[in-house]
Amino acid sequence: MASGKPSAPRRASSAGTAANTSKRGSSADAAYTGWRALLNPLWCYNGFRVAVAALTCFGLIMVFSSSTVTSTSAGESPFAELVSQGLYCVIGLAFGFVTMMIPLRIWRRFNVLVMLAALVLQALTFTPLGVDAYGNVGWIKLGPVNIQPAEFMKFAICVWLPSALLTCGKRYAKEGLKAYVMPIALYGLGLALVLGGKDLGTAMIIVFIGVAAFLVSGFPLKWMAVFGAAVSALVLALVISSPNRMRRIFAAYGDCSAADAQTVCYQSTHARYAIASGGLLGVGIGNSREKWNYLPAAHNDFIFAIIGEETGFVGCAIVILLFVIIGWCMIVVALQIRNRYVSIVLMCVTMWLVGQALVNIGVVVGVFPVLGVPMPFISSGGSSMVMCLGAAGLVCGLMRSQPQIKSASQRA
Repeated sequence: MASGKPSAPRRASSAGTAANTSKRGSSADAAYTGWRALLNPLWCYNGFRVAVAALTCFGLIMVFSSSTVTSTSAGESPFAELVSQGLYCVIGLAFGFVTMMIPLRIWRRFNVLVMLAALVLQALTFTPLGVDAYGNVGWIKLGPVNIQPAEFMKFAICVWLPSALLTCGKRYAKEGLKAYVMPIALYGLGLALVLGGKDLGTAMIIVFIGVAAFLVSGFPLKWMAVFGAAVSALVLALVISSPNRMRRIFAAYGDCSAADAQTVCYQSTHARYAIASGGLLGVGIGNSREKWNYLPAAHNDFIFAIIGEETGFVGCAIVILLFVIIGWCMIVVALQIRNRYVSIVLMCVTMWLVGQALVNIGVVVGVFPVLGVPMPFISSGGSSMVMCLGAAGLVCGLMRSQPQIKSASQRA
């Protein structure tokens, strides 16, 4: 009988703890009033999820709208790209759910295996499984589908590099730069494999992710400057040594001659035609003229041009705003969270998703030369869609380690 009496106080204590947690959550919410609501981690958590969902749904609409003519002219159903992209969305959502449910300790323990798997997949592009697409040998054919391993490489670097840098940073005081040999070597190998496939656009995004990881983790700035100069020299050498890349640069920043207007300048010129035709409100979804086999890759890398033509300045502004929300929400939570690994991973994913979106938009409007990077969540492409949704699931799972978000998730 004596052993049963303390049960009631324990239940009362548990109820009291839950009540105290609820009160702390309410007081925390009350602190974010007015403009400070933009700093509310719970709002950022929900805002991130809503923005990702909105971009994904809008992407399906625009993929269907921009691909009907191309699919029909190829003898396929006008719904072919929509069905394919919808299937990839389902796979991506399932993958995102898995990455969201994986505990933080599992990511910390096995992230190096994820990176090694990414290196093996990327190396397969140099085997007979490799497929040349748009001049880049960055695809592998597995049965009826082509997979771009570089998209998985981005994800792997985001989850592995922060952990490796934090571990090596603890040894830097004793060992100096030798402490960073392993992460620098693996990261450099991954970057070299992507560059070996002539995919300079994807390599640029991987550099963005690496810069974020090295900078936020506390890597010595003097060595960052040295490595930055080395990478810049390598990229410059690759650009100068490639006549195709040089033509793209001249097409973006020089005047296109009458001959070039039908060759290297053709895609960027028609992208600008599409955006200019959209005006303020656009010509209406489905009414694009450039998608009638005038603009190449209208449903892939240049889908933002069709968005500008069919939805106008307003539609483009909303898409950009949604990416701003995604970036803002991840940065806010990254700055508030105490776990440094989580914070750095969030910054890396921010550089990946938002940085790639900005590069894609910059290519379409003529700020950058044609680089061949898709717009996250919107462009047609299975590898990109699956990995971007997987990264979104990872972000949601890591955000839940923030106390206020964790408390709200448990109440839900």
